Amino acid sequence: MIVTNLEHVPGKRITKHFGLVQGNTIRAKHVGRDLMAGLKNIFGGELKGYTELLSESRQQATERMVAQAKSLGANAVLNVRFSTSSITQGAAELYAYGTAVLVE
Repeated sequence: MIVTNLEHVPGKRITKHFGLVQGNTIRAKHVGRDLMAGLKNIFGGELKGYTELLSESRQQATERMVAQAKSLGANAVLNVRFSTSSITQGAAELYAYGTAVLVE
């Protein structure tokens, strides 16, 4: 599966358009990560726990988007974008979306 933020794949021709595909995950903060983040806010530095959480969330949302594209018969997802939104205090959604196509 080709996954790209480009509107086309260089050297490939789009032969079929399946439309929008998406994947999302909603994650809550971890108490241990919150404690460490609070200390980092005092002393400064990267919030590695949150970096890992967002990376895992992005990966899971992408996997869900790709699974949806495969179920439609696509072999590529173009113009991929990510979005985040706050759901409640301490929980956020990570949303991945793109256009499922068949390329050759």
